Amino acid sequence: MNILRGLALAALLAAAPLRAEDNVLLVQTGPQGFVVWHVEGESVLPDDDVLELMATATPEGGKEMQSPLGRARAYEMPEGIVIRLPDAPRDQALLVDRDACGHVHLWHAEGATQLSDRQLTDIVMSALPEGGPRIRLNGTYAKGFIGRLGVTITLWKVPVRN
Repeated sequence: MNILRGLALAALLAAAPLRAEDNVLLVQTGPQGFVVWHVEGESVLPDDDVLELMATATPEGGKEMQSPLGRARAYEMPEGIVIRLPDAPRDQALLVDRDACGHVHLWHAEGATQLSDRQLTDIVMSALPEGGPRIRLNGTYAKGFIGRLGVTITLWKVPVRN
């Protein structure tokens, strides 16, 4: 079942740019509360740049490199490899993820979807490995999945009934 869940997440991530909606979030918990990563964001790096940065990642920060977004440096952190982009106007951090097939996906520090701490708490507390219960947030449904990097939240619009 883990492979199926990974493939489903990979399909969602792969299709996300076509929809241009920030409808998948990754939530990690830490001492300061929630860290929310977005499937959509302003900062986009070519795969070759991401792979080169990943190869230099250390806990103190790897070699600073130039990217299409200015200076970039990769850090090996407990939650994964984080690429910092101090010159980007927004979306100054990317979390590197690999799907079940080894493809690189980037989670963005900034994105359009903003959930309250209360909403995040409800979804994270209800999350299960195969998907928790569907939660209604105004005109949107949400479902939390426990995964390797944290809780993945899938959001979709509530269908309008006639």
